Amino acid sequence: MNYLRTTGGQKDRTDSPSPVAYGGLAVAGAAALAAAAALPALTADLLQRRGRREREAPRPGTFSATVGDSEMTVYTDGRSLYDDMIAAIDDARDIVLMQNYLWKDDDDGLAFIRALNAAAERGVEVYVIYDGFGNMVVPRSFYDNFSDKVHVARLPFASRRLWTAPLRNTGVNHSKILVLDDHTGFVGGYNIGSQFAGHWRDTHVRQVGPQPWGLRNAVARIWNEKWPDDGDIPWTAPDSWDSRVQVVANLPVQLVYPLRNMYLTAIERARDHIWITTAYFIPDQQILQALYRAADRGVDVRLMVPKESNHMIADWVSRGFYAELLERGVTLHLYAATMIHAKTATIDGEWSTVGTANIDRLSLSFNYETNVEVTDREFAATMEKVFLADIEHCETLTSASSRSWRDDHPLSRVAEMALMPLRKVL
Repeated sequence: MNYLRTTGGQKDRTDSPSPVAYGGLAVAGAAALAAAAALPALTADLLQRRGRREREAPRPGTFSATVGDSEMTVYTDGRSLYDDMIAAIDDARDIVLMQNYLWKDDDDGLAFIRALNAAAERGVEVYVIYDGFGNMVVPRSFYDNFSDKVHVARLPFASRRLWTAPLRNTGVNHSKILVLDDHTGFVGGYNIGSQFAGHWRDTHVRQVGPQPWGLRNAVARIWNEKWPDDGDIPWTAPDSWDSRVQVVANLPVQLVYPLRNMYLTAIERARDHIWITTAYFIPDQQILQALYRAADRGVDVRLMVPKESNHMIADWVSRGFYAELLERGVTLHLYAATMIHAKTATIDGEWSTVGTANIDRLSLSFNYETNVEVTDREFAATMEKVFLADIEHCETLTSASSRSWRDDHPLSRVAEMALMPLRKVL
């Protein structure tokens, strides 16, 4: 079998600087200037974070729902999720596909590598894709722990084929997928690492039943397009055309970006309520206006975001929307217990989505991302239960809070104006 070793091995996929990389430097420069303009606010925020201790994340629970012929499990606890993912790898008999963004070099990260190695040793075909950009701080020697029997690929931010097809050869692998034996699939916001398992509030979903074809196909399309010389992942047929559970995946390598339209269409169809949880809320104007039009027609639009995320600049760009959102009738729930990293939405008690995509330009128009889209009342009721449980850990702002928000956060207006240019690139 072929092993795409990323350091000192058969294939090194590190690329020289590209126009995209220089463009990234320009964006970084703009970010630095914007941050300087908002220095008082950012300094206060930094001082507030100093000495902050990480707290255990609240765990609303693990929930199950039957959708067609599939059993859907919703995880809000990383430890339970990891245990079930590793148990599923241990039980795999034919094939394991894993695609992940952040993969930390800690005990949890190593536990997954050991489970994947053991599967390969007993004859299971194991394919792993992890992101190069997101794991720059992880020593490459950590990935040398993979067995030579595991097919491993590090997806670079920009590949050497950038010159022939720029859009198809850039993008961050932000998806988190695990597929086992065409019977079980996992997808959601959880990365691999002890911090994420215990200290972040996130959401993942497992589908067990007839072939989780969409998740398998999302991984296979990337692998077979980018690394065809290293053995294709075989195509399999879906068991049915049942539309109650759909996989929606952004695949830059094939110029496919359906997630933005998924959100727009669902928001535009809403009649009663729209409840969204996202780690980073930096919408484009079309998403923003769709939410405003929904609120104008009487839909209960609620947005849950971290009170303080792990990215200060993203926080300040996001906060620049708050006063306007409140004035337009959107309710804001600021999750205060810990970092909330979930990417979920549920609409009208009928439609829901769980996955890896945030409501920002990077997720909807640039990254590799994967969500499941579920049209089912029982599943929607489960997602509403999770949302209401999370509200218990939030500070809630409504339209009546809009003037108070502006008065209590005068520096947010400074940051909003300074960071306005970044809205188009974040």
